[in-house]
Amino acid sequence: MTLGTVMAMAAPVRGPGSPRHADTRREIVSAAWDLAAERGLLGWTLKDVAEVVGMRAPSLYVYFAGKNDLYDAMYADGCTALLARGERISRDGAPVDVLRRVARVYVGFCVANPARYQLMFLRTVPGFTPSQSSYALALEILRLTREVLDAAGAGSQADLDLWTALVTGLATQQISNDPGGRRWRRLTDDAVTMYAAARCLR
Repeated sequence: MTLGTVMAMAAPVRGPGSPRHADTRREIVSAAWDLAAERGLLGWTLKDVAEVVGMRAPSLYVYFAGKNDLYDAMYADGCTALLARGERISRDGAPVDVLRRVARVYVGFCVANPARYQLMFLRTVPGFTPSQSSYALALEILRLTREVLDAAGAGSQADLDLWTALVTGLATQQISNDPGGRRWRRLTDDAVTMYAAARCLR
């Protein structure tokens, strides 16, 4: 066995699909989220991200084709996080109680990270459209929402539209008008009670 062979075997695998490559991608996404929280979704560059993770800007293109590609990974990361929270919500109890839990999780998720909320639910970044694979995660969130509403007896498209307008409106008001506070977030249970009454749920 030659010295070159030994060195090649000892070197970490960094190519696409390798654990090291995946770890670095996650590190870059995390750094991008930190910058977005500090400066807004549009207030940073790939060079800024590279500096945070300790690499030269050209090296970033090994992991992401451009800024929109990084936005897409952030979008998928956000959807994955929300899905994980949604899947842990208990479905036990009266339908209105389940809806209250769902609403609290959604509104809390949004207000905890306004930049994440803006990327996932608003058209904040000009020219950005999530990829098919990332958007499939968003559709899975919608499927889970429909499932909960169907179980509560609110299975129509109008029921879903009103629900999304309600919880998204609470999150938007909280983020826009009382960042860091609870002025609108504390109304979540009341809003769900009104929704349930309007849709004749119990």
